[in-house]
Amino acid sequence: MPAPAPVRLEGVTKKFGQDVVAVDRLDLAIEPGSLVTLLGPSGCGKTTTLRMIAGLEPVSGGNILIDDQDVTRLAANHRDVTMVFQSYALFPHMSVFDNVAYGLRIARISGAELEKRVKEALATVGMVGLEKRSPAALSGGQQQRVALARSLVLEPRVLLFDEPLSNLDAKLRRRVRQEIRDLQQRLGITSVYVTHDQEEALAISDTIVVMQGGRIQQQGSPHELYTQPANRFVADFIGSANFLPGEYDGSTVRVGPYRFPYAQAFPEGKATVMVRPEAVRLAPAGGAGTLGDAEAGFLPATVKSISYLGITSELLLDTPLGELASSVSGEGRSRFMRGDAVEVTFHTAGVYLLPEGGETGP
Repeated sequence: MPAPAPVRLEGVTKKFGQDVVAVDRLDLAIEPGSLVTLLGPSGCGKTTTLRMIAGLEPVSGGNILIDDQDVTRLAANHRDVTMVFQSYALFPHMSVFDNVAYGLRIARISGAELEKRVKEALATVGMVGLEKRSPAALSGGQQQRVALARSLVLEPRVLLFDEPLSNLDAKLRRRVRQEIRDLQQRLGITSVYVTHDQEEALAISDTIVVMQGGRIQQQGSPHELYTQPANRFVADFIGSANFLPGEYDGSTVRVGPYRFPYAQAFPEGKATVMVRPEAVRLAPAGGAGTLGDAEAGFLPATVKSISYLGITSELLLDTPLGELASSVSGEGRSRFMRGDAVEVTFHTAGVYLLPEGGETGP
């Protein structure tokens, strides 16, 4: 494989007609050899951005550079980029071998070189021995591997993924996404991955770029975006979150009758307190003092509902400040029943302060 290439987007804009701005002055630097995921809801501009990098969608403004070469006006087949599509786009009348070889034949590569590269690509994705099968005789996961091999055989400097797992069931998605991540790390190929699935993005990415309305809301490592979201949209899109009105005095957060020590570079005054469900700790009424400083108080609540989710249970709580979700695992799940009065405190590792309203970053 060739050396991985950096990708840079400078003020990239895409308009459809006069009024619809799908991507709005996007600036993004992708490090060589990294896997960057564009994450966001439908219509946020992530797939349009990917297609512009691929050369499948013309740019309305700005520049796209691959390995410091301006490719903005280059045709797709001159960019040294390949894409793995959501639908796999395999030719049903061709064998696995011929599907993988198709791009090489278009590039006028034949003979021993073609056979060598096809076999290497199939070996890379674990499909040796299935060369003669038709796509219809393969499972969904195997078809995805063939689509990946077809992209890799061209030895691109940048590999693009357009929601490649959306046609697979949940269990197979988890397995194939790990295979893609392992392969990307082994080959060290620069990759841009589009998905609307936050769990998928958290599992495979070096960097996540959260988009909304054609703009970047935040970019950073999965851990950074989960623990320190820039605004309420990011906090709510990356995992589950509770949002409560509170006040901060520089060392303590107060949420209703409950206060707890907390430190964050954040102005004193009113704040939106983001609390991840796994950070919501519960005790039977009268028992919160075992969780921390009894003088700090607690947030009183009543268990409204309990949903069993396998290794965890999700409890929905009624509090004076509104509904609160709590994720409980282990033996603690059997301690509570619907209608129970409980006392709520927070594990501060799952707390982060946002401006009042939480719509923009501090």
